[in-house]
Amino acid sequence: MITRRRTSGLSCQELVELVTDYIEGTLPWRQRRRFEQHIAGCDACPTYLDQMRATIKLTGRLRTADVDPKVEAELLATFRDWRG
Repeated sequence: MITRRRTSGLSCQELVELVTDYIEGTLPWRQRRRFEQHIAGCDACPTYLDQMRATIKLTGRLRTADVDPKVEAELLATFRDWRG
């Protein structure tokens, strides 16, 4: 079971929502500082961040033409409804 923690004012769920911007370097400096403080004080989130970096590295090798159009449509539909 994953425990949702709040360290430095940032919850694990909030970190998940910000991870892409963090990796891309587009977080404003205050949010970046809170993100990094959370990572430093959380047991689970550093692993999540490493997994996201690995996923991006591996999927970065895919080309749009490599993805079946049906699978692409299903993924887009899933993520479109993800945040509700």
